[in-house]
Formats: sequence, structure tokens, C-alpha cells
Amino acid sequence: MKLPNNTVWSDRKHTLFGLPWSFTKYILTDDKLLIVKGFLKQSEEEIRLYRIFDMSLSRSLRERLDRVGTIHCCSGDKTAPEFDIKRIKNPRQVKEMLSDLVEKQKIARGVSVREEMGHTIDNDHDGVNDLVEKR
Repeated sequence: MKLPNNTVWSDRKHTLFGLPWSFTKYILTDDKLLIVKGFLKQSEEEIRLYRIFDMSLSRSLRERLDRVGTIHCCSGDKTAPEFDIKRIKNPRQVKEMLSDLVEKQKIARGVSVREEMGHTIDNDHDGVNDLVEKR
């Protein structure tokens, strides 16, 4: 797969001993995250960064030994409301980079997160309840 011109970061899921022996690839551009999985049958998930509203980093003992980590993301994306960027190198730096890009996209699109307990609104009238509101 050829990387998009505006690629900011890319990596593969690191498996045994932290080596990138996997058919899962992550590509971060300035406005979206692509998760490409598979070899014979390939699937590609695209998440627009402005739809991501929460991230957390976890590192099991095995992941720490392999020097990798997993970023868990929650989003307003209909097909991927929650997803993981699994077993990547430099997870803390990647999480910070992703967080900065998410904020830039939200500012560029005039989107802010509405912090209401369990309350969602379909702001863009696409049939999907979002946790975002247009300014």
C-alpha cells in the first residue's frame, strides 16, 4: 500500500518480541487515521480525527518488555465507536501526536466536545448521535 502524501506517522502492529510481524498497519495523516488489516482479504477502516473524543494508553507487562503499547480510542464514528491502535512502538509519543492532531482538526472544523453524562445529540443530522456540537 502506498502511503498518502500527508502521512504524519505509520507503523505496524508489533507481535512476538516487539517485532512488526503483522498484517495490521496504522497510517496517521493530518486529518484521518487508517487501520489496514489482512493479507489475502484486506479491510481498511478510516476514522476522521475530529470525531475522536477520548484516548487512553495501556501497556501490559508483556508490552512493556517488548517496548510497545496500545492506545484505546473512543470516537463518534458510526462504524468504529471504539478502536485500538495495538502494540505500537513509542505509544506515548504517538498518543500525544494524535491528541494534538485531533485538537487541530476540531479547531479547523469548529467542533467542540460536549461533556454531558450519557447524553448524545445528532448535530450533523446524519442519523448518528454524536458527542460533538458545532460552534
